Amino acid sequence: MRKKPFLTNLQVKVMLLFVAIALAPLGIMGAFAIKTAEELILSMVRNQIQHVAVDKAALLERWISERKADLEVVAGSSIMRSLDPALIAPYLELVRDRYKVYGDFIVLSREGGVIYDSSRRASRPHLNKWFHEALAGNSYMSDINFNPEQKKSFFLISTPVLDASGAVKGAVCATVGTNVILSMVLSISLGETGECYLVNREGTFLAHKDPNRILAENIAQSDSFKNIFNTRRAGITYIDYRGIEVLGASARVAGTDWALVAEQDKDEAFRGAARLKRYLVLVAAMSALGALSLAWLLSHYVVNPIRKLSLAAGCLARGEFDQAHIKINRTDEIGALSNAFEDMANQLQDRQRQLEQRMVLQEAELEETGVKLKATQQAAVRSQQLASLGRLASGVAHEIRTPLTSLKLFLESVESEIEISPEYVEDFQVAMGQIKRMEATINRFLDFARPQDPVFSWIDVRELIEDALLVIGPKARQQETAIHKHLHNPLPKIVGDEKQLGEVLLNLMVNALEAMASRGRLGVSAGPGELAGKDGGRRCVRIDISDTGPGIPAEEIGRLFEPFFTTKATGAGLGLAIVDSTVQRHGGEVVVHSSPGEGTTFSVLIPADGEDGKDTDS
Repeated sequence: MRKKPFLTNLQVKVMLLFVAIALAPLGIMGAFAIKTAEELILSMVRNQIQHVAVDKAALLERWISERKADLEVVAGSSIMRSLDPALIAPYLELVRDRYKVYGDFIVLSREGGVIYDSSRRASRPHLNKWFHEALAGNSYMSDINFNPEQKKSFFLISTPVLDASGAVKGAVCATVGTNVILSMVLSISLGETGECYLVNREGTFLAHKDPNRILAENIAQSDSFKNIFNTRRAGITYIDYRGIEVLGASARVAGTDWALVAEQDKDEAFRGAARLKRYLVLVAAMSALGALSLAWLLSHYVVNPIRKLSLAAGCLARGEFDQAHIKINRTDEIGALSNAFEDMANQLQDRQRQLEQRMVLQEAELEETGVKLKATQQAAVRSQQLASLGRLASGVAHEIRTPLTSLKLFLESVESEIEISPEYVEDFQVAMGQIKRMEATINRFLDFARPQDPVFSWIDVRELIEDALLVIGPKARQQETAIHKHLHNPLPKIVGDEKQLGEVLLNLMVNALEAMASRGRLGVSAGPGELAGKDGGRRCVRIDISDTGPGIPAEEIGRLFEPFFTTKATGAGLGLAIVDSTVQRHGGEVVVHSSPGEGTTFSVLIPADGEDGKDTDS
């Protein structure tokens, strides 16, 4: 007979059980002590790190607010309102000497003319974002930049210069050095491994104790970044950008998309708890050695009769019922078990005959199951084919995007270097818009298998529709299609991704144009509607795009939003699938009404909230 492995021996198991019972109180007490220590350490470190992050973020917020207030005071002075370079130059030099944090100042007139520029660089500041924000009456603040040559970090702030009536007559921009304030923010006392750093919404380092990481390293794919900006997954412990498990906390800097992060290595924080765990393991090992000797005696008395029963059970398992008899002269539970074993052998012989009868029935059931399994396998093959087709489309999109990008860059270079005749400006803009649209369509191919979450913002539905009509206007005029537009008054704003919803409207409008012959009619209307839901109706904006084409057969309407389904001679069949997916991510739905010979209407329903617009008909 083959010898059983050590751990499958019943005597060994009884010994281990006895040892486990003897050591259970000690183990429970040790585990409780370790857990209590870890929770105490975690609570202390969490509070300390959280206070550090909040305090440092508040310090940075106050400092930024002071700089904005300084620039607003400068812009509101009578000297700045005069826009006199002779007065502005000494005034700004005095401000720079007084505060010690400002670098260069630039003052522009409303027309973009340079009034004063302390940097004296040959540039076109009127093209910068800060100038356009100031002309719109807004203050502007850039991300932190880093000058590797001077080893200095800085950011730009700008504000409009207003005249006595409150109208914008110019803009002032200042370069603000951040080395002093960031050295105060990044300096923390969290053991040997504690650190503090500043990142923006894209995951780029804006401030770090290692200057080589600033603006050169991105942590958007790390758990550090997910812990900062995804509150649903936020935790006190995670793997940081270095691949080390840390305890961390973050605080958002008000008025910016920055986040201040404070972290400490988990190993350092839990060093005391690890030492306590080692002591408890040593005590448990010594106690186990003492309990093993007592467990041996107990297990020998219990296990020997059971081993005999095990041999008899082996004979019973092989169907040797005549040899499966054993006699144990004991009156305790083991003796009762021996008698019960003999009864069981007789019952098993009877059940064996019953099982043979059941096998016949089960074979019939297995055949039926095989048929169902075959159908499931066929469905799996179809799903795999669909996934392969999606990967093929993604590869083709990658190959097209590179030459398309080259064409776009060439046209942009032509626009900047060659003066375009006024009569071709609109055509050039339309061409550039179409190239960007093609580029966005290719990106949708790439995102088909991994759709991106919408970037929500307030959207004016009227402007969204007008932009889409501007793009499809040349095509409509080419095929002599009349466009009938009706925008309801009032028309509320919606919250959504302007780019994605614009692509939805363009896709539907282009489909409508392609469905019609020459001299058709494209209808575009928008107004309030009601979106059905589980909890009743919900206020929404309804955008209807209709055509006078041949219509869609009823049997094809149900498949319109399936990937790769198309009735066109060309096309990948992804347009309407992406439209439906995009609208669903915005909490809305797409409804189709069509009859053969009477045209088709696609209705896009998006949840609405916000301001009302004005009525427009054309």
